[in-house]
Amino acid sequence: MSFLMLTLKLLIMAFISAFALNPFQENTYIVYDETKECIIIDPGCSTPQEEQVLVDFIERKGLKPVRLILTHCHLDHIFGNHFIHQTYGLSPEFHAADLPVFESFLEVCAHYGIPNAKPSPPPKQFIKTNEVLTFGESKMKALLAPGHSPGSVCFYFEEEGFVIAGDVLFRKSIGRTDLPGGDYDTLIQSIQKELMPLPDEVIVFSGHGPQTTIGYERRNNPFLDAPDF
Repeated sequence: MSFLMLTLKLLIMAFISAFALNPFQENTYIVYDETKECIIIDPGCSTPQEEQVLVDFIERKGLKPVRLILTHCHLDHIFGNHFIHQTYGLSPEFHAADLPVFESFLEVCAHYGIPNAKPSPPPKQFIKTNEVLTFGESKMKALLAPGHSPGSVCFYFEEEGFVIAGDVLFRKSIGRTDLPGGDYDTLIQSIQKELMPLPDEVIVFSGHGPQTTIGYERRNNPFLDAPDF
């Protein structure tokens, strides 16, 4: 089994590593800084091998996981919630609007024919719109961007110049809107309001696939009507 891992150093303080996990090839992110505190975003690990990949990385870097953060609660982004809770004592944090999605996890797993899915621990707390979340010496702003799911959130690291977009925005594409709670017009409005105003050079780390930039998507994404921006 092979895993895609991307590690970048962003300025002095913040680092981000991505792991493409589970059959959906979902990007799980670990973000950390020089204090060695880290946050785990969207743990998609669904097998013992994938769980070990995350543990090995955290141990090799000498990191201390302090928060479990979700961009949204679709099954491929929360497969690993149980494992992260059992291993590091962390409970998920996400926007309250995604609670119905979160609560349907086991039902959706059964629908997709995924056996023996482990239930997630309940949320520790809900992330508020425009809340500034902190860990170590780092901070990120929670941008509510519904449309892919009712409570999808993008996390903007302004000082470092990157945003973790979940399944809101992809390279030359956008998140699907045919799942329960999805809405195409709402998603486009969210991207226009929350992401397109960011500087062109901001790096976008998506929930699936490669990274991109705001400027590249402004010029090349066929789903976005550039004159509106």
